[in-house]
Amino acid sequence: MQPKYKRVLLKLSGEALLGNERTGDPFNPKIIEQYANEIKEVVALGVEVAIVIGGGNIYRGMNEADSGIERAHGDYMGMLATVINAMAIQAMLEKIGVYTRLQSAINMEQVAEPYIRRKALRHLEKGRVVIFGAGTGNPYFTTDTAGSLRAIEMKADVILKGTRVDGVYDADPETNPAAKKFETISFQECISQNLKVMDMTAFTLCMENKLPIIVFDMNKPGNLLQVVKGASVGTLVG
Repeated sequence: MQPKYKRVLLKLSGEALLGNERTGDPFNPKIIEQYANEIKEVVALGVEVAIVIGGGNIYRGMNEADSGIERAHGDYMGMLATVINAMAIQAMLEKIGVYTRLQSAINMEQVAEPYIRRKALRHLEKGRVVIFGAGTGNPYFTTDTAGSLRAIEMKADVILKGTRVDGVYDADPETNPAAKKFETISFQECISQNLKVMDMTAFTLCMENKLPIIVFDMNKPGNLLQVVKGASVGTLVG
């Protein structure tokens, strides 16, 4: 079966990589290995893959009043956390034979290339997985916004938002067992029903550029491959 999409941007949550909170371990090696193997399967189909990952397993922005750390400073700390996660994913992908490039929106030449759009496009064309670290490089923007921005810049066909829930619901399915899942939903319906698919800046970018989003459960083995092949997995927002 041929893949439905030629080029995708995979947006992953940093929290998904979380290890044992009790021992303070920010990484679960089994999850990272599972993600890497699933990405390898997609690359083997000839799909070009870009990745943006959050940093919530290492650092989450804190309330300035509580932490004493101003918002902009805290956001830069979060950007560095995303680079650590990006390096972890890169290391696992390289270990299993997938060629990668890590590009950072904040210059750190020893560990990553600087973000250069034309260079990133060339890497994708050559079949390399491109991992984007450090968000947009600017405070006050989330990694969701970074994912939307990079997807548009890379001319991706779709954003695949891998989460721990299997789609978009009309209520929180973790607290409301009667919550209804949508198979497909429009951007305008998400706004009118106040459904939090992404933060509003990221969501608006996708809507204005007619870039569809698929929200799906990344932790279920095989889901990523099925989504890329066009199977009815998760929720299509478009």
